[in-house]
Amino acid sequence: MEKSREYAIEVRGLTKQFGDFKAVNKIDLNIEKGMVYGFLGPNGAGKTTTVRMLATLLEIDGGTATIFGYDVQTEPKKIRPRIALTGQYSSVDEDLTGKENLVMICRLMGFSRKDSKKRALDLLEAFGLFDAANKQTKEYSGGMRRRLDIAASIVVTPDLLFLDEPTTGLDPRSRNQVWDVIRALTKAGTTVLLTTQYLEEADQLADRIAVIDKGEIIAEGTATELKASVGSGMLHLTLKNEADRTQAESLIESSVGLVLSESSRAAEVLVKVEDPAIATTILNHLAEAGIELVTFSLSQPSLDEVFLALTEEEEA
Repeated sequence: MEKSREYAIEVRGLTKQFGDFKAVNKIDLNIEKGMVYGFLGPNGAGKTTTVRMLATLLEIDGGTATIFGYDVQTEPKKIRPRIALTGQYSSVDEDLTGKENLVMICRLMGFSRKDSKKRALDLLEAFGLFDAANKQTKEYSGGMRRRLDIAASIVVTPDLLFLDEPTTGLDPRSRNQVWDVIRALTKAGTTVLLTTQYLEEADQLADRIAVIDKGEIIAEGTATELKASVGSGMLHLTLKNEADRTQAESLIESSVGLVLSESSRAAEVLVKVEDPAIATTILNHLAEAGIELVTFSLSQPSLDEVFLALTEEEEA
């Protein structure tokens, strides 16, 4: 039987249970080859458990999963040479240098001594670590360790790379460096399944996103589709005088009857609007009431707002 090549990952009804706790509950996934697929959810949502099942590291309790057409449960030996996994925590040896870590992994993968050194140096150069090649890994910053971790995962370039929360705990600069690495991998043809709890990360990197909560996928689509699914834009108003906030909110509610979202900023008013034309009505009413604005903007909901709306719907 000819293997399907359309999808890197196909999942139907995937389930995992630990005692009475259902960590993953009958999820479905279709992940096309060559894309970054974002798996978005809070801690404990089921992201890592799903990745471990797909990476052939954890037994599947229910449903089916195939990687490049091969069954995860019955054909793991055909899958493992084509995949790689980078977990949430650094797996490099801190007492070895960056170069020594990569050479060791190359040797374990069957490279000759000469080829191991060449591959290690090529990876260090590609990941911006060449100048730190001979430093012990314990002297590396968090971002450098994560890049070395990913480099170690692609000693033999995988067709599919699982990245399980690769930027957890990193500062913004280091996170951007890891993002650049992920973009370069997909440009070279590697499919990436990226788990993250950072909404901005999914927005920046993922071609499609699945939102998982309490073991179930509650939404799936592109970032634009997910934002549109909330069904409203967000009007951001910054008042010149903080004291006008209560009057502004009351005026908006009485005149157009829209739902206001809470803001932590005293001078900011947030209004969900279904129709952009309503924003003009609101601005006119505020002007007539003598309420002055410093700035205003109308935008799509952020992924943060989408996630909060989706999870609130699940709890309702």
